Amino acid sequence: IGENAFYDCRKLTSIVIPNSVSLIGDKAFYRCFDLASVTLGNSVTSIGEHAFYYCQGLKSVTIPDAVITIADGAFYECENIEHVTFGNSVTTIGNSVFLNCISLKNIVIPNSVITIGRDAFFNCNSMTSVAIGNAVTSIGSSAFSGCNSLMSMVIPNSVTEMGNSVFNGCSNLRSVSISNSLTSIPSNCFEN
Repeated sequence: IGENAFYDCRKLTSIVIPNSVSLIGDKAFYRCFDLASVTLGNSVTSIGEHAFYYCQGLKSVTIPDAVITIADGAFYECENIEHVTFGNSVTTIGNSVFLNCISLKNIVIPNSVITIGRDAFFNCNSMTSVAIGNAVTSIGSSAFSGCNSLMSMVIPNSVTEMGNSVFNGCSNLRSVSISNSLTSIPSNCFEN
């Protein structure tokens, strides 16, 4: 599905992407405000940048097992997404993927994920728990910043690098278990 294929199709309510499709291009469903149901085929390996940006009708997303990369801003500003289920092949959660998904509740990041990009879950302020898989080595700057409902966090021993302000503004954070592999706590990591 090419870039901008359904860009600004504001009345589109549902779409079923067949198994023959392997790529969802950049901004493919950009600002499809009423899009409430998306079924991704089992062959989709890549979700492009801002593919579902500002799709306010989406309440849940299931990422199929074939998906390896979720590009930057793929679900940016999807304010009503409550649940995301990741397939077991995702290795990269890009920058700002779920930024301002303010209704997102709980996240389980599978063991296949190696990189969580900067601002990936920025301002997901309904999220109360995150389980980070044991393969994650890098968590980008401000990845969980503003997640003010988050109460506890376990940073697995696989994590060797974290950016600045990762948990900035997580005002209800009460307990943190820090990776044995980290040699330093970055600037502003737990500010506010």
